[in-house]
Amino acid sequence: MLTSMNGGRIVQLQQGANEARARREALERDELVRLLDVAEQRIESLRRNERLQLALYEIADLAGGSLDMQDMLRRIHAIVGELMYAENFYIVLYDDARQKMRFLYFVDKLDPYVNDPDTELDFDQADANLTVTLLRGGVAMRGPSRELRERHGIAHDESNGPDSADWMGVPMLREDLVAGGIVVQSYERPGVYSEEERVLLAYVAQHILTALDRHHAREQLEQRVEERTHELRQANLDLQAEVLERQRSQELQRALFRIAELSMTSETLERFYAEIHKVVGGLLYARNFYIAMLSADRTMLEFPYSVDERDAVRRPRKAAKGLTEYVLGSGKALLADRPRIAQLEAAGKVRSIGTLAHCWLGVPLLHDDRVVGVIAVQSYSPEIGFSSRDQELLTFVAYHIGSGLARKQAQDRLVQAHAGLEQRVSERTRELAEANAELVEQMGERMRAERKLTYQATHDALTGLPNRVQLLERLARAIAGARGDANACFAVLFLDLDRFKLVNDSVGHAVGDELLIEAGRRIVGTVRGTDMVARLGGDEYAILAEGLDGPGMAEELGRRVLAALGAPVWIAGRELFPTASIGIAMWHPRYENGEEMLRDADAAMYRAKGEGRDRCELFDEAMREEATRTLDLEADLRRAINSDAFEPHYQPIVRMSDATVVGSEALLRWRHEQRGLLAPGAFLDVGEESGLIEQVDWLMYARVIADMARSDMPGYVAINVSPRHFRSPDFADRLLGLVAAAGVAPSRLRIEITEVALLDDAPRISQSLNLLRERGVLAQLDDFGTGFSALSYLHRFPIAALKIDRSFVADLNGDARAESVAVIRAIVALAGSLGIEIIAEGVETQAQRERLLELGCTYAQGFLFGRPEPPA
Repeated sequence: MLTSMNGGRIVQLQQGANEARARREALERDELVRLLDVAEQRIESLRRNERLQLALYEIADLAGGSLDMQDMLRRIHAIVGELMYAENFYIVLYDDARQKMRFLYFVDKLDPYVNDPDTELDFDQADANLTVTLLRGGVAMRGPSRELRERHGIAHDESNGPDSADWMGVPMLREDLVAGGIVVQSYERPGVYSEEERVLLAYVAQHILTALDRHHAREQLEQRVEERTHELRQANLDLQAEVLERQRSQELQRALFRIAELSMTSETLERFYAEIHKVVGGLLYARNFYIAMLSADRTMLEFPYSVDERDAVRRPRKAAKGLTEYVLGSGKALLADRPRIAQLEAAGKVRSIGTLAHCWLGVPLLHDDRVVGVIAVQSYSPEIGFSSRDQELLTFVAYHIGSGLARKQAQDRLVQAHAGLEQRVSERTRELAEANAELVEQMGERMRAERKLTYQATHDALTGLPNRVQLLERLARAIAGARGDANACFAVLFLDLDRFKLVNDSVGHAVGDELLIEAGRRIVGTVRGTDMVARLGGDEYAILAEGLDGPGMAEELGRRVLAALGAPVWIAGRELFPTASIGIAMWHPRYENGEEMLRDADAAMYRAKGEGRDRCELFDEAMREEATRTLDLEADLRRAINSDAFEPHYQPIVRMSDATVVGSEALLRWRHEQRGLLAPGAFLDVGEESGLIEQVDWLMYARVIADMARSDMPGYVAINVSPRHFRSPDFADRLLGLVAAAGVAPSRLRIEITEVALLDDAPRISQSLNLLRERGVLAQLDDFGTGFSALSYLHRFPIAALKIDRSFVADLNGDARAESVAVIRAIVALAGSLGIEIIAEGVETQAQRERLLELGCTYAQGFLFGRPEPPA
């Protein structure tokens, strides 16, 4: 029994020990958890401090960098956004002494306000709002904007932006005075900003103010440096002017010595005149220079020497009333600009002969105190003119030229007398030698002509490369050999230089020819020795590459050619960056001849151009199917022309202020038999390439004019005219004939053209537009702002209205809003100064309409006012 009692006690003691140990372990676990939480909180605190420190370092670095103010503020915004929620963020500066404030930076996803960093707002003119309260109070504010307004007695005003769920603003202090404030806000979630964020933003705000002060001080320093630099530069210019004056005196002295030397050493009068030109060109602008001399009987004016960029040849003429004759008659120098020339013409003293100069300077040449000729220089550019100093200089030089010319003429007469005798002796000797050499030359000439004809028949005249004939012969041999060889693999690469027409139109065909020659050299330098490079005409080349491993090898060759062509090239003093598009056709037994391979390579090349240029495309079955579809669409288009399956749909053009319809635009639609109603985008490319679009347009014009005659359509109707119509000399007469036949007033019809059309043939287009305007048909410039938009177009052509491209209107609600507003404002100002109407295209929302009205746009067109509809 005693043993049993002892055993029970031992069990109780063990149980107690176990319970104590469990309690001790639980306490240890709780302590560990507590310590772990404390450690995590300290780690998180350290991380926040580290982020804050890095942010402050970055702000300090930005203040010392070279960024402009707005770029620096955008970077600061991004830094604050890493510390807290700051998607809606702005910085305002405050001048307590002047009671002015300005929004230096403003980004908000809901508030449409657009800040101008340089615009100051008067406090007495500003409505009471949270920003004004923050600046005047100098105390941080945090909470929902509605509660803050009620707390400070601020009435709700929509112009101050929408209310936010959480609003926090802190002042920026400079020596205990409020210098501005920083505000962040959230529209979705309340309670985003805690007291910790307020303290953090207040701390960061002071560093931002320091950064702004440093940036402003650096800008002021740069301005002072620039002013000092300007002063030094002006002093340097004055010193250079003094040095230049001394150099001019030395040059004049050397020129006089050179003239005296030339009169004794020049072999011929022509050489003498050319050297005199160089001497004068060293003293003043003499790119356009000529010497005029009176004939012995003083009735004819001869030009023994003339170099001119406009009038390349000056032929002898009877003395008339030109500027040259005016100097001959008066015996005095004449310096005349355009107004002076016009004044002389109005007085009947002169009559312009040849190209009219912007500035003309002529001085008399004297011999024995008698005027025998004139030396003249002229400028065709308004940027280049002549001064009275140039007149004195040329007059002084002309006196010495006249003396030197007299000496040279006397010397030449003596030389010619001796040369005449020697010439008669040598002519007889030469006649005998020529007779003997002629027989030998005729035999050699015939052989050379045969070789030349053979070469010209198979080579390109400009580049010396094989031409299409030789390429097709080589292709025929390659195809014949491949038919008996199952492993044969070769390719034709069809290459076309991108935008080559722009080179010809801008810098001339001579530069274009040099570019074609250089492109040929680069292609030949890239291919293998066994490959053939041919020029097919224009800017088109072809490469026949035989012995290939597969399409990959052909594509690699194409990429090498593109890389070689893409290197910059200097031609005629211009740096050009040529690119090309390449189409590749691999050998396939379906090809019957080389023309078929060239055709498919050409199709692949056009695919490369359509994909963005400067690339290679391999011809595949998808291209073959596309070509088939294009052929089918062209056939359908021809049938549609025969059946007159085209109809106009009209979209109204309205005055935005009251939505009054002032006109409409006739838009082309095709009633296809299977595909239904088609917009121009579905068939315009095929129509342009096949040339059928002109027939479609004339059918369309006839339908539109008939609708105008049949129904009482409000205002005018605008029709679209492509550039190719202006290539027809009778376009304007034909269009006016349709209007007259239908009995429609010409003033009810307008034409719309693009900026590209004005580049095609400016004189002819100007003539057609002027004729139409005289009869009452006005012209509108479509898609303005997306092309060249040169001001000269608006001065040179009779344009009645500009249509702002829809891309700028669409961006009024997008990311590029500021840029679009600036472009539209500039277009409105330009058109207003020229008396041209403005029509905004693509207006689809009320917000766009209101913004356009604010910018000064009067008329609009878009889905907001009406969609294109058939006539009622």
